Amino acid sequence: MSLIPASMSSAIADRAKILGTLETLVIGAAGGLLFLWLNLPGGLISGAMVTVGIAALAGRPVAMPPILTQSVLVLLGITLGSLVSRQLIQHVSAYPLTIGLLALATFFSTFGSSFYLQRFHGWDQTSALLAGSPGALSQIVVLAAEKGADVAGIAVVQTVRVIILTAALPLLLALTGIAPSASPTFTTAIASPAGLAGLIAASVAVALALRLVSFPAGWMFGAMIASSVLHGTGMIEGGLPPWMRGVALVGIGALIGTRFARVKKSTLLSHINASLGSFAVAIIISAIFVAVIVLTTHVRFADVVVAFAPGAMDAMLALALTLHIDPIFVGAHHLSRFVFVSITTPGIVHLFGRPQEDVDD
Repeated sequence: MSLIPASMSSAIADRAKILGTLETLVIGAAGGLLFLWLNLPGGLISGAMVTVGIAALAGRPVAMPPILTQSVLVLLGITLGSLVSRQLIQHVSAYPLTIGLLALATFFSTFGSSFYLQRFHGWDQTSALLAGSPGALSQIVVLAAEKGADVAGIAVVQTVRVIILTAALPLLLALTGIAPSASPTFTTAIASPAGLAGLIAASVAVALALRLVSFPAGWMFGAMIASSVLHGTGMIEGGLPPWMRGVALVGIGALIGTRFARVKKSTLLSHINASLGSFAVAIIISAIFVAVIVLTTHVRFADVVVAFAPGAMDAMLALALTLHIDPIFVGAHHLSRFVFVSITTPGIVHLFGRPQEDVDD
């Protein structure tokens, strides 16, 4: 029997969580500033992600509490919405075509990655299909647990995919001259105190409304919608102060890095080859569809690349922000893929995965 009173145990646990959160933020900020100082593309995001990820693998208690995560997503949504202009929606007419091709790319990437995992790594059909499905990680993990699939392996494959994309995509776009080699300087004016208060209040209100109807990524998209409308109609001019935008980018990077806190090093190492191989298959298939779009439409190559990258919505939209890539185009496509994956994956697993009793044996 423990001699420590319950109230004291709770206080100790709360203190540990607070210290873990502070450590995460300090490590993330230091990494982001280091990468920014080194003039690396997407420095704030990738730097925070890499350093927090390393700390997580080293056993540090890195964590991002829900309230902080939600605040970061709202700040990111507000910033994305403040960039909206008539020029950014000039390719709206191309959306039906590109979203349709994105659905096909998602379908083929899922089955291509699944085939690879089954053929070369001996995964069962259900686990391979869920690991190969790009995006919607939380829904995929829940479905994996329900189907008795390899939850740890699926989480590793999905997490490694997001980490690689977040770290490598900005560098690739910069090296090829498609995007700036460093994070661009934002020229958006800072909103007045009253405007800033109204902007934040409206963004939180719309985000809460979307959360009530279980809208995917409601915190980020709610804030983005509110900010887009207010800026697009001219009701508010200017956006967040630069330090708030920096907090949002570092926060997203740190949040991605904390994913490794839930993965044992032994589990990561045992699935690293499967992760890299399935990632390569998904990228090759996505690249084919990107090439088709670039050759048949007038959409910018960088916009298509980030929109079709099989990564998490928040990470890809944050990259769009730092690389001056059309956030409306990228957001519409990642939201479409999230909905497509959420709707079709259970059916695909039911039709093509192994029955529950076979997985359990």
